[in-house]
Amino acid sequence: MRLRPRQKVFVERSLAALSKHGNTLGVAPTGAGKTIMLSAVTGKLVEETAAKACVLAHRDELTGQNRAKFGRVNPEVTTSVVDAGSKSWAGQVTFAMAPTLSRSASLNAMPTLDLLVIDEAHHTVADSYRRIIDRVRDANPDARIFGVTATPNRGDRKGLREVFDNVGDQVTLAELIASGHLVPPRTFVIDVGVQEKLRAVRKTASDYDMGAVA
Repeated sequence: MRLRPRQKVFVERSLAALSKHGNTLGVAPTGAGKTIMLSAVTGKLVEETAAKACVLAHRDELTGQNRAKFGRVNPEVTTSVVDAGSKSWAGQVTFAMAPTLSRSASLNAMPTLDLLVIDEAHHTVADSYRRIIDRVRDANPDARIFGVTATPNRGDRKGLREVFDNVGDQVTLAELIASGHLVPPRTFVIDVGVQEKLRAVRKTASDYDMGAVA
């Protein structure tokens, strides 16, 4: 698969950051092609080696989507799945569900990894993700950790620095709009007669307090 110019830059910068730091976070908005870029980075790190990698996601749909797109980018690399229905590490790159892999039995069966890739990396502060990351690092202190997300700033303000101490690259909406890959956004506000009431509702972490709304 041929990457767009900005995607190539993202891949190159991510690889450079991983080589320098051993970990990095890549930030890109919806529409940038995060899964394609994630797949390209992973493929570059495992191709023509015996390296073992795991791509982590938090939902079945993402696991399947990531595996399918990875296969389009890296058709020669073998893959396998660890989720509720399968527990196979046979592939060079395994696509795993975080809720499944974080269980003790699954962690005990996990082989030593050279690369852990985390899709939707803003979830890395969750206990389930930390159990996985800690086990990977305990087994191989030199394992590289690569995360991608569109939303690095969490609503609860918890930082990701314990896992990622640098941002390898950040693609912006403005870049994608300027290059013609996204259209300029248009916002419409429909007043249904509750604007004054909503202004009086208390907000928590940038969202409405649902108790107050009720």
